[in-house]
Amino acid sequence: MSPVSKAEPACAACKIQKKKCSEKCVLAPYFPQNDPNKFLLVHGLFGHGHVVKLLQDLPEEQRGDAVNTLVYEASARVADPVHGCVGVINNLQKKLEEVQSQLAFTQAKLDNLNVQHCNMLNTLTYSGYHQGWVSDFYSASPQESRDTQYTNPPVMDDEVDSLELWDTYTRTSSYYLI
Repeated sequence: MSPVSKAEPACAACKIQKKKCSEKCVLAPYFPQNDPNKFLLVHGLFGHGHVVKLLQDLPEEQRGDAVNTLVYEASARVADPVHGCVGVINNLQKKLEEVQSQLAFTQAKLDNLNVQHCNMLNTLTYSGYHQGWVSDFYSASPQESRDTQYTNPPVMDDEVDSLELWDTYTRTSSYYLI
């Protein structure tokens, strides 16, 4: 008895085309027998001959990406026959613009809050300095103290209690509201 050679199963493309799948079949690595829907999508939009020609013209290392792109375009065209994957790209660009706009708004809001925070700290430090409860930075003569009072603003100590600063701020700010 002679050994019987086992025939390799046809790829999905050859099976659908009812052709014998050869060893040199360009479509076999990308359209396996167990996934015929993948080839049906591509075949329906691009046609068998165009897919074969496209894959033959490409280097082997780019063929897998090309097949994935063709499958994506074909499935997008089934979902949206008018726009296809261009519609998906446009929707993603719109969403990106919306998110960038929200990010810019949030950053502006955060910047505004930071400025308000700095202004409040400056007000608290300034009012505390003039009320005498912030440490005395200028223990020199009264004339030197008057001269440096506005050119060298006081630096807030880390030891100052923030609640004490807030109480002082609310007391002094009510004075300005009257």
